[in-house]
Amino acid sequence: MAKRSYKKEKRESFFTKIVNFTLTIIIAYAIGSQVCTAANNNLRIAQISDAHFSSYEENTSYKFLKKSGDLLNDAIFQINTSGPYDFIIFSGDLINTPKISELEIFTRYTTKLMYPWYAIAGNHDISIDGPLTKHKFIETLANHNDNMNQKNIYYAFTPKKGFRVICLDSIIDYKITTNGEISNEQFLWLKQELDTHQKDTIIVCTHVPILEPYSSSNHKLINDYEIRKLLKTHKRPLIVLQGHYHGTKIVQDNNILFISTPSLVTFPNAFRVININSNKNRTLVDVYLKETSLKNIQTRSKLRLLGTEKLYGDESDRNASFELKYNNGE
Repeated sequence: MAKRSYKKEKRESFFTKIVNFTLTIIIAYAIGSQVCTAANNNLRIAQISDAHFSSYEENTSYKFLKKSGDLLNDAIFQINTSGPYDFIIFSGDLINTPKISELEIFTRYTTKLMYPWYAIAGNHDISIDGPLTKHKFIETLANHNDNMNQKNIYYAFTPKKGFRVICLDSIIDYKITTNGEISNEQFLWLKQELDTHQKDTIIVCTHVPILEPYSSSNHKLINDYEIRKLLKTHKRPLIVLQGHYHGTKIVQDNNILFISTPSLVTFPNAFRVININSNKNRTLVDVYLKETSLKNIQTRSKLRLLGTEKLYGDESDRNASFELKYNNGE
């Protein structure tokens, strides 16, 4: 009897192992599916603004141009060694002086990036009477980056299901000015994009801010009120990445988050990392300021300026987390 009992226990033990193994596989698959789903709901972006790259210019009273290449290299190294990223956006003023040769040299740096990158024009990138027109800006970048093979200076793309990135052209090229403007034609295109992607989380990229980080009448977007009013019609969360002012500021307005990013060549010599996790009911946005690791340059850059507090912002402007909920219009 003991022998039979032993065989019975052995058979039960073998059966139990099979059941446990099967359950383990099922649980692991379920967890893996959740992880994949979470990853699909997540978008990680690096934003570099106002790099003001120059291969030949001396420093100005506040821009550390002589080290612009070193600072750009450092930002690219930090990004490459802290990935993965879904994409990198250069939000205007890639170069300090609007020359095709300077933009060509700039792309020698950006081709080192391990992740997809895009760019929008800043006021320093476009010449009023010179050869670097808006068309030539896009064409030059397209020669070195297939992602920039765009028909217009403003464009949109889908980096991942559930997200839509809208890259605006806020630069005035019919007169010399540091103000910005969204043309009527582009306004209608932006409205169409928002209408078409009502169920998506939207990321808007602009050089001239749609919401100023601080007041500057000769830098502001002329029709900023109309653009903000249009953006508020979007019910899903919307994140705006902007530059131009060289200031560090984050402002939340209901379901819209405005993120102003400082310059690479001006203190605090930094860029942004933005992590967006979006689901059906809410979107969580983690924003980080990544300062240059070239601390000697950063210290010297700070000494060239007064009022660096405005450029550096508060801690809540540098590193913070935000919850954006569905806007039901209430």
